[in-house]
Amino acid sequence: MCHISAMNTWGNTLAALGLAAAVLAGTGAPAVAGAEPVVVARYTFDAMTKGGTVADDSGRGHTLTPSAGHGGAVRPERRARGKAVAFPAKCAGKRCPHAVLQAADAPDLNPGSGPIRYGATVRLPRKEVGSGQNIVQKGYSASGSQYKLQVDGAAGRPSCVLADNVVRGIHLARSDVSISDGAWHRLECRRSGATLTLLVDDAVHATAVIPATLSVTNTVPLSIGGKGDGRDNDQFHGSLDDVWIALG
Repeated sequence: MCHISAMNTWGNTLAALGLAAAVLAGTGAPAVAGAEPVVVARYTFDAMTKGGTVADDSGRGHTLTPSAGHGGAVRPERRARGKAVAFPAKCAGKRCPHAVLQAADAPDLNPGSGPIRYGATVRLPRKEVGSGQNIVQKGYSASGSQYKLQVDGAAGRPSCVLADNVVRGIHLARSDVSISDGAWHRLECRRSGATLTLLVDDAVHATAVIPATLSVTNTVPLSIGGKGDGRDNDQFHGSLDDVWIALG
């Protein structure tokens, strides 16, 4: 599929959303339909503590804390401007290192059936591609409900996922291009009504029709870099920066 029309650039989007977040930070209220999108979580990773916690730069208090096993860790990584975080490398063993960053469930991390945007800046070398590779996730597709951004499969193509257990099925918008070239790429998922859209570097690379009634509301923590801290956690094996979620 060729590029569809380019949408607002990531920088412009975040500038606008950042303004809304600054105005509404600390209110604890979800964005109202029809209003400007409101950033409810944002992580630049520029001030990761020695203990591995990451502050929520949106001001809403969704602090990320590390959870790991088998020697896994989330490590700070320098970029030209600021810092990113790197997750455990690919492993073929049965006790592979794994690590994620998680924030506790909160009402403003659950969009219900309303509009949501979420994304991250991602670097994934070709040698690290594989199944799973969850970047941003809240909830589970097999039980309850879920929104997710992932780079699942050997082709290294990102996808946006929405699911709930009332409107049966997993709904996916998968990119027509790979990002597993070792360069940094901006990824964004947008849900509006019955449309799920994936942007890669500010251009639309996938759309999917979803049930307008699909609703994502659960009590599962927000998870960055994998679906959880268990053995089969769909570990992401690259680096992340500028993770964000906005409602409205």
